[in-house]
Amino acid sequence: MSITIQALLLAFPALFSIVNPFACMIIFNEVTAAQTHDERVALAWRVAIYSGFVMVVALWAGSYILSFFGISLNALRIAGGIVVAVRAYEMLSAPEAPVQRKEAEAAPAGRGRTDLAGFAFFPLTLPFTTGPGTIAVAVSLGTERPDGVLDAMLFFTGASCAIILMCLLIWVTYTTADRVAAVLGPSGRNVVSRLAAFLLLGIGVQIALSGVIPVLRAGLASYPVMNQ
Repeated sequence: MSITIQALLLAFPALFSIVNPFACMIIFNEVTAAQTHDERVALAWRVAIYSGFVMVVALWAGSYILSFFGISLNALRIAGGIVVAVRAYEMLSAPEAPVQRKEAEAAPAGRGRTDLAGFAFFPLTLPFTTGPGTIAVAVSLGTERPDGVLDAMLFFTGASCAIILMCLLIWVTYTTADRVAAVLGPSGRNVVSRLAAFLLLGIGVQIALSGVIPVLRAGLASYPVMNQ
């Protein structure tokens, strides 16, 4: 199996598990309740493009950016996991409060094209669709690149194709979010939102643990040396 296909099969499930566009589209529908269908389609397209840009930058240059600022990958995982877990807990314990707050943020989005573009990037792209957890996963994928320039380029090509597929999936799910929500109904949306929040909470804890465990291992390994 070629390096490109291996990278594609590695990156797509990892990104899908953290982005989870099928769960996010329910919340996207609530956030953009004040917009028309055409405005939602425009927002979905922009969010997909912006999300792809965020993931590509994190994949290709994330490790170098972290090194420049002196931030370890484990620190990014811990911070990203905490942010994701806190947001998920808020959604799980009182889902109506975040939704009302997001609807208030969404209200001015239909006033003009510039406002619509800004709203598509923040908060719909960052931190909602591709937040710290997604960035941490993309950076982690970038560190898995093989040695050698050619092999590394093949790896990044496959991972970038996975990002393109993820962006297409984001666009499709967000574009059809209002129609899917209409089929589910208010009670169905509430159930799906709570299930998605619970899964997101688990993902956030797992991301944080993936950073905490290596730090603890390193600390325990150095402990006998410190006492000698």
